Amino acid sequence: MDPVTFERQLRTPHSEVYYMSQHGERMGRVDLHYASEVVYGTIVVETDFSEEDVQQLIEQVDEDLVMTSDMPRDDFLVSVYRGKDLGFYSDDYFGEEEEGEEEEGEDEDDEKF
Repeated sequence: MDPVTFERQLRTPHSEVYYMSQHGERMGRVDLHYASEVVYGTIVVETDFSEEDVQQLIEQVDEDLVMTSDMPRDDFLVSVYRGKDLGFYSDDYFGEEEEGEEEEGEDEDDEKF
């Protein structure tokens, strides 16, 4: 498997989120959560990976991200999923959507489900 590049998106005192890419193309995301002496990881890949590629990816995450952090690590527990990014949403997105619905249906008393 070709090396993966990690781009940090978020960091808190006990967690980090990275986008993963290969050859300039986004291929997934990794979330890391640092507990007392255990690091929990969730990896979501957007393309098909063989079992061997998944193991190599976990090793690279461990070596490049987990082992270089300042947090102690007795174990690294990882869940791996295959998924698709459906979008990025925020309160602003939902606020604009609700405002549009209120304007359209101000006189309507019908409930929408």
